[in-house]
Amino acid sequence: MEFTVGQIAEVLRGAVEGDATQRIDRLAKIEEAQAGALSFLANSKYEHYLYTTGASAVIVAHSLVLRQPVAAALIRVDDPYSSFTTLLEFYQQASRTGRRGVEEPSFVGANSEIGENHYRGAFSYIGEGCRIGRDVLIFPQAYIGDRCQIGDGTIIYAGAKIYADTVIGARCTIHAGAVLGSDGFGFAPQADGSYRTIPQIGNVVLEDNVSVGANTTIDCATMGSTVIREGSKIDNLVQLAHNVEIGRHTVVAAQTGVSGSTKIGDFCVLAGQAGIAGHLTLANRTTVTAQSGVGKSIKTEGVFLQGSPAFSLRDSLRANAIFRHLPDLERRLDALEHQNTQPENS
Repeated sequence: MEFTVGQIAEVLRGAVEGDATQRIDRLAKIEEAQAGALSFLANSKYEHYLYTTGASAVIVAHSLVLRQPVAAALIRVDDPYSSFTTLLEFYQQASRTGRRGVEEPSFVGANSEIGENHYRGAFSYIGEGCRIGRDVLIFPQAYIGDRCQIGDGTIIYAGAKIYADTVIGARCTIHAGAVLGSDGFGFAPQADGSYRTIPQIGNVVLEDNVSVGANTTIDCATMGSTVIREGSKIDNLVQLAHNVEIGRHTVVAAQTGVSGSTKIGDFCVLAGQAGIAGHLTLANRTTVTAQSGVGKSIKTEGVFLQGSPAFSLRDSLRANAIFRHLPDLERRLDALEHQNTQPENS
């Protein structure tokens, strides 16, 4: 695919400084770009690359004041990062449009329906009674169990496993190796010390525009549904247990674990390796910093949590500051004790 700088500026509603007729055939980082590439500058730490880059064009902010001459054409926009993201989405979508039709061998069960313009890769499996929308891409070796529902424009990457009765909305992305609908971790302790498996008869529901990262697992509910609401983004290697609910536009970073029946609010952030205990509720816009462990519900919106066990970010930072001074405080305390134990001068 090839476009002129001027055409790209029209898509982004930006203004061109320089040669608008130059041809762009790829996207690249500003420090690595060569002729024919388009890059962007959103972080001032990288501004020095603007004056040395080999890119044919660079997306920059309207407010940027040049310190030196620039060889590349500039596309000035309000938000370079957002504009470049728009181009990445466009490029990604355009690169996928060529994937249509069916590669053999593949399997579709009885009474399943698939919409127009779909793609099914080799060795993909679709069970019985499924309802799959139009423009859906199902890559090789993906497994979709019986009675699943998948909305328009969703992508199921290679090796993903979608258990029976899972519901996936429109324009979702399920990355390679993800597992949706596996049994929740439910075992009843018995009098003799053994455990009896509790049947997990619920399902998983993903609303529209949800992304699930590679090798992430989302367990089905014991009863009812494990729910990931609209626009939420789940990173790689995340574990969401049975009956968990993730609110709208919440992000969950890698290696985070959320225990059963916990409800995470809208617009929350769970950073890497966060651990959330079961049967809790986190209010909207809660942020849990990396490696923090949350053991109680948060009812106030907009709280930042840090530590294990996690508590408010402000108190955590104060506690850490005191912790760093503990050796000095111990020495001062010892000196005071020693002073107090000395006999008074006569």
